[in-house]
Amino acid sequence: MNEFVQSVKLWFAPQRIREEGDTPDYRFSLANERTFLAWIRTALALIGGGFAVDQFLPELAWGVRAGLALALLAAGVLCSLRAVNHWVRCERAMRRGEDLPVSRFPTLLGVAVAVVAVAMVVVVLFGWEGR
Repeated sequence: MNEFVQSVKLWFAPQRIREEGDTPDYRFSLANERTFLAWIRTALALIGGGFAVDQFLPELAWGVRAGLALALLAAGVLCSLRAVNHWVRCERAMRRGEDLPVSRFPTLLGVAVAVVAVAMVVVVLFGWEGR
């Protein structure tokens, strides 16, 4: 738990990461930043998809529409928070000369997106209409 608290503190004071270990090759830090940006793009796409479901499917039953939209929005929020956490953890590991951290988050995100996609396929095939 203490490690998590330290990581969250570094979200808002990234200059403190330089106090740990040695400066890695800049190419690795830049690759870590590109990975962070890819996660942010994914988060933005999920958030946009959530708004699109809510705005462009008014004929869909409210509960179904709201559920799909909220699932996508929540995935976007989690993805953006995970992006920052992953960036900090990787940067610290590189500076310390440790193995890069592993995570189940990509699997969980993939499963969540797949579940929403299957629900959308059902909606498209069967046209769940409602008020």
